[in-house]
Amino acid sequence: MRLTALLTALLLPLVATGAVAQGQFSPVITVNDDAITGYELDQRQRLLTLFRTPGDVAQLAREQLIEETLKQEELDRRGVTLPPEALAGEVDAFAERGGLSTEQFLQVLNQGGVAPTTLEQFVRVGVTWRDYIRQRYGAQAQISDAEVERAANQQGSSADALEVLLTEIIIPAPPPRAAEANAIAERISQTRSQSAFEAAARQYSALPSRSNGGRLNWLPLSNYPPALQGLISSLAVGEVTAPIPIPNGVALFQSRGIREVKQPRAQPTSVDYATYAVGGDAAAAAAVALRVDTCDDLYGMAKGQPEGVLTRQTVSPAQIPQDVALQLARLDRNETSVGLARGNATLLVMMCGRTYGDAAADPEALRGQLQSQRLEGFANALLADLRAAATIRP
Repeated sequence: MRLTALLTALLLPLVATGAVAQGQFSPVITVNDDAITGYELDQRQRLLTLFRTPGDVAQLAREQLIEETLKQEELDRRGVTLPPEALAGEVDAFAERGGLSTEQFLQVLNQGGVAPTTLEQFVRVGVTWRDYIRQRYGAQAQISDAEVERAANQQGSSADALEVLLTEIIIPAPPPRAAEANAIAERISQTRSQSAFEAAARQYSALPSRSNGGRLNWLPLSNYPPALQGLISSLAVGEVTAPIPIPNGVALFQSRGIREVKQPRAQPTSVDYATYAVGGDAAAAAAVALRVDTCDDLYGMAKGQPEGVLTRQTVSPAQIPQDVALQLARLDRNETSVGLARGNATLLVMMCGRTYGDAAADPEALRGQLQSQRLEGFANALLADLRAAATIRP
């Protein structure tokens, strides 16, 4: 009897541990006949957190894994695979873009609790899908000389450029307050009164501009994220955008005017910017901003602090997270904004510079840009079709 009791006491923890482990590998989402496990979801959240991805990483992880499963199902149907040596090369290149050797990068992953296979799957689907789209739609995505010339003429045209005069509101919307913030934003979006909108900015906005009712000066339309330029330019005076969801917040803009300017202003081809996570509120971040004159000064501020507190990158405007892009839109070189929060920290955003390319001087670069845009359109349409035809639970 004593032996039985002893064996039971010893085996129960093992049974419990095994049940937990089994639970981790149980399906939590099904996409058609394929399962996404709790382990995969947890691993993707860890990976996104390690990459300091803005927004709700739990929701982003879910959406990414669903989309990747749909992509992999399509790739399997078409018999498209990535050879092991090609995958190894892509992982090496991925690490190199972060300034690390593959061994160093895998150590960083290990410290964050991310298995190498998680990164490999992330890279494999992304690269294979990219190659598949090029192969499937490459002929349809060819850009003619006439199209290149027309696009170059549009970018290099002496036609007047647009500037907009806006009033802005960004309402914080962390998950516990998302429904409340969205309801407030929906109510504000119905107004056409400038005074009412400015009063709402003073009451609800998280941006420093709330002190003057959210009013901005004239800014080039090209400063704003490409996806929002059409929306903003179509506003009548007094009209307010529909609520624009951004990570942990919702944005609104009211038009106070739009004008053409005689000096043409080209679209920026890349933006050099930095973000610096400051412990504390916006006042603490503003105090840091007063101590830096250029983006290079931030390296001294971040010395000795954990990796990832400071990030600096040069990317195309379309690659900038929308909430960060909205901050950068009103900044000139070496200006800062402290209107964003990341967990318990305030994100100091600093504009380091914009690059304006000469499309007419490099027609092949423009051809590649136009072709990439066309391929992206085909890819998005195919993925939308796959999702519409899929059965996804829950």
